[in-house]
Formats: sequence, C-alpha cells, structure tokens
Amino acid sequence: MQDIATRSASRNQHPLDGLSGEEIVRAAALLRAVHDLGPGMRFETIVLDEPEARELEAHEAGEPVERRAFVAAYNMADGMLYETVVSLSEGRVLTWTPRPGAQPRIGPDDFLLAEEVIMKDPRFLAALERRGITDMSMVCVDPWSTGSFGVPGEAERRLIQSFAWVRAKPFDNQFAHPIEGLSAIIDINAGEVVSVDDAGPWTIAWAEGNYAARFRKDWRQDIKPIDIVQPEGPSFTVEGNLVHWCGWRFHVGFTPREGLVLHDLKIRQEGGDWRQVMRRAAIAEMIVPYGAPHGVHPRKNAFDCGEYGIGALANSLTLGCDCLGAIHYFDAVLNTTAGTSMVIPNAVCLHEEDAGLLWKHTDFRTQEADTRRARKLVVSFISTVGNYEYAFYWSLHLDGTVALDIKLTGVINTAGSDPAKGASYSTEVAPEVYGQIHQHLFCARLDMAVDGPDNTVVEVDTLLDGPGPGNPYNNSFHAVETPLLTEKQARRRADPSANRFWKIVNRDRKDAFGRARAYKLVAHSVIQELGGSGSQLDLRGGFTRNHVWVTPTSKAERWPAGDYVNQSLPGEGLPRWTEVDRTVADRPITLWHVFGHHHIVRTEDYPVQPTVSCGFLLQPHGFFDRNPTLDVPPTEKRKSCCV
Repeated sequence: MQDIATRSASRNQHPLDGLSGEEIVRAAALLRAVHDLGPGMRFETIVLDEPEARELEAHEAGEPVERRAFVAAYNMADGMLYETVVSLSEGRVLTWTPRPGAQPRIGPDDFLLAEEVIMKDPRFLAALERRGITDMSMVCVDPWSTGSFGVPGEAERRLIQSFAWVRAKPFDNQFAHPIEGLSAIIDINAGEVVSVDDAGPWTIAWAEGNYAARFRKDWRQDIKPIDIVQPEGPSFTVEGNLVHWCGWRFHVGFTPREGLVLHDLKIRQEGGDWRQVMRRAAIAEMIVPYGAPHGVHPRKNAFDCGEYGIGALANSLTLGCDCLGAIHYFDAVLNTTAGTSMVIPNAVCLHEEDAGLLWKHTDFRTQEADTRRARKLVVSFISTVGNYEYAFYWSLHLDGTVALDIKLTGVINTAGSDPAKGASYSTEVAPEVYGQIHQHLFCARLDMAVDGPDNTVVEVDTLLDGPGPGNPYNNSFHAVETPLLTEKQARRRADPSANRFWKIVNRDRKDAFGRARAYKLVAHSVIQELGGSGSQLDLRGGFTRNHVWVTPTSKAERWPAGDYVNQSLPGEGLPRWTEVDRTVADRPITLWHVFGHHHIVRTEDYPVQPTVSCGFLLQPHGFFDRNPTLDVPPTEKRKSCCV
C-alpha cells in the first residue's frame, strides 16, 4: 500500500466515483474541526455517500451533483461511535448521529495491536512454555471477532479473541502446527488482555505441511504454457471508472466493507437504447460458522464483511498469476483509522475470457453448421481474510447474463483436537491436525431495475399435473407464477422438488408477446444453513434463514445483518426490517440472495485448498424478443491448430 499523494491523477469526476485520497483527508479534517473527539478519535469508515437516483438523473442532464462523504468515527476512550454526512461541495458537516452500543469493524491496525498485546501477557507466555514454545518470533496469533455470547461485562468492551499457531522455521506454514486449546480475549480499546483460556492439550503437531514455492524443488514437467493473446487489444474501453463492453455499460466502485461494487448496469441490443438491469450489485455480508462444540471453537462465527471488511483486506493483484490476458486494473482508495488515505494498487482486475460455446446448430439436411463462440467480461478482486482467500468474479455475458462466481481457497483453519471430542466435527488432514466442519454463507444485495425502476419479484414453480381426462398419459406438468407482493410473502427458500426459481419483472414493460420484461435468478448454490436456536447464526445471522428476501430499496438498509455487526445484538437487519411487511410490488426493490458452500473438510484441502466455487446467475427471461447474440460474428481459427 502507498499514500495516495504518490498516485493521484486528474480525471473527470462522476457522481459514482469513490472518494479520492484528498477527499478522504478533507472529510476527516472537516469532521474533526467540528466534532473533535480527542486523541482517541478513530475513523472506521470514510466513503462516498452515494447519490440518489434523482441526483444521477440530474448529472445526466448536465446539472452539478453535491459531493458528500459518509463517515463513521469512534472514540477509543469511551467506546462511543458516531455517524455523520459531510458535504465536500460545501465544506460543512451535515449530520452528527450517535450510535450508542454500536461497535466499529475490526481493522488491520486492531489485528496488529491485539497480537502485540497478547504476546506480552504472562499467562499467555506461560501457556506457550508449557508446550515447550520459547521462541516468540515463531508464534502467530490470529485475532478473531468474539461474537455476542452474553458473558457479563463483554458487551461494554470492544473485544477481540485470539487463536494461535506456531511456525517450525521462518516462512513455515503456521496452520500445520495449531496451538490447541489456547485462546485469549483482548479489550482492543483499552489495549489489555481480559482473559486467557488454556484447556490444552499441551502437545504440538510438528509434521511439516508446507505448500509455498520456496519449499518445493520437484516441479512436474508435463505442463506446457498457455498464453492468452489479444493482438488487437481487448473489446472493452475504460474511462475513469466507467466501462463499456459489447453492449454493456457499468461503473466500477469499491468500499472497504463490500469490496467490488457494480453501479448502474445497463445493456443495449444492436445499437438500440440503453436499458437498465441493476442500479447496484455487491456482496453485503458473509458469515463462516464452525460446527465444533468443544473447547475454544464455538466462538468461531466470522462475519467477514461486517466485522472485518473484505474490501479493506483486498489483495494487490499480480499480472500473469491472478489475472491473464489484456488486463485493466483499478486501484482501491480507502481510509485509515487515523483519517488519512491509502491505496491498494491493482485491487480490481478487468479482463475478457473465452467462455466456450455460445450457440451451434447443424442443419440435418444440408450439413451446414453455424457456431458462435461465447466470451465474457470478468471484473474481480481477491480478499485474504485470515487463513482463507475469497476470489469474487462478476461476469457479463454476450447473451445478457450476469454471473457471480466466488472461489474459495487458501488454508483451512486447523485445530489440534482430541479425536474423542472432535471426530464427528472434523477431518484429520495430517497427524494430530484437524480441519473442522463449517459453512460459508454469502448474501448478495442486488438493487434491481429491470427495464426501469419499478420491479416485482415473481416465484415460479413447476408442478406435475394429476391424472385425469386432461392428462391421459400422465406426462404433463406446468409452471405456476406467484407474485411476491409484501416483504413477509417474499421471505422464500429454494425448493428443488418444484424446480423453483424467481423472476424480477417490470409489469409496465411488455415484450412482443405481451409478457412482462424480466430477468431470472438462477440460484444454483443454495445450501441449508446450520445454526440451532440460540446460536450466533440464529441470533445475529438471521438473514441466512431464507434464500431470497425482497425489500423496498433504501439507503438506510444496506447491511443484512445490521449496520454494525461486531458484537451486534440479535435480530438486526433483514429479520427486523421485513417485520414491517411493506409492499414490494411495482417499485424500486432490493433482492437479497443467500447462497454458499457447505464444507466438510477433505484431506485434499491440506496443506492449501484447491479452489471450490459457489455463486448465482441472473439471466434475461423475456427481457429480449429473441436471442440477442445473432450479431456475434463467426470466430476465425487464427491461433488454433491440430496436433
């Protein structure tokens, strides 16, 4: 990371452009001048206060749009957090709202401070000595969020819990050597260790479990290079943060909590008018609950967006490793807790990929074949959250499909469990090293605008007809469409027995056959969330109870588990909002889709996990009057060859 001053460049500013480094610093200074909280003042968030739809329309008409920053600031001395909106255009603070009881996210500087504090605690050092560990330079303490377990006194403190591993040598894979049973709770505002829990066992698994290139010499010789070549350059163009590609147009955004955001996604067919699909798309929350009930492990319930921020933990991507082909990178400009700015260079990658067969048909009588190759535009970023890497790939396709593919890799969170306690909840991946059963649950927030602002979600089930005169051969089945008109009605779960899917329709816009223009949600990665009554998933992750939720679009309702998830109270976010049971028909709506990956650890996941994927599709379903890719030209052979 480097200071924005070394990377700033003049550009034409769009209302959806994220804050520049200079704007971040100015917003902090304007706020501090009016509401100085003293030496304990920290800035959790300084981001663009995103313009309303009417402001974007004004910009399109050539009118100026006020530039605003949303700021969440807190005081480490008393723990109080405040929300504010700062007008950068006018140079003044517009709002100042205390949020008593709210705890800010855990930032990278909090991680470092927690490790520094715990490594000086005599109880922790004694626990390490019991295991024969004396070289503190080899000890790795990973801070985690604590959740809310009703422990007396915890709610009043801003806490971090720690789990520990040890390296056998420099650069060694720490997760090969878990320090089982040792955990600590740290008050991060006070900079003190509240408690140390050491339940043992006091042995360490020392077998090597390295995967890094520095430890390998015996490379296989049967892999030949594959080069991605675009001799005429890519088909996309980029102007600032605005991207055009093959009939698509959208704006790239980035926030510390969500990472990549797609704004104002539009498409047009064969040079026609631009038609909107979504106003905004991002991953708004993810939770990783672990299933082991013993020892220190029940507290492993990480809300990676709300408690840490997957954007703040984004990687700087590397050409040829993380991205192949003709690449355009976007930097991420974020705030520090001190109110300064920083840059994650190359945080977002934009490139094209061949996507296989688009369509083909061979005329049976003439044997004349027509074939078209598909391609997709991929916008991606990768975030390292402790031991795991999450790679997020948003793809736009020539046929109008929007896809999100999330690839999970990195290193499993290991434990050194007593087999008698952990056998049902973990897989032994190396001698005395275990990977515990867990889930990865994601929630996409999709502000839909299919062919205009006013949309309705329709549930579609396919049902088998009963026997009777109208079904003499008992072969018939039909589709049943049910509009979801209110928030409670729109709390929905997948049903494979009915081949259920959901359409987002614009009932004011009709296709050539009089049907409502629509997009279809293909929910191919739904899983059963696993959290019993009173679990953190049940109390604080209530958004996981349904695979689909629908709410009226609101800037005040951005986060499905609540505004401030760290040590949050039960029932926040979607469960509470939707109790109002507002109408969600024929109006601006937000579709929330919950999906994920259920992970029973394999031995093949160790010492580093090959990628596994989950995600969803949004496909045009009557949005066009015919196949929109008829104008895609046949592909020339060029570099392809027979061998």
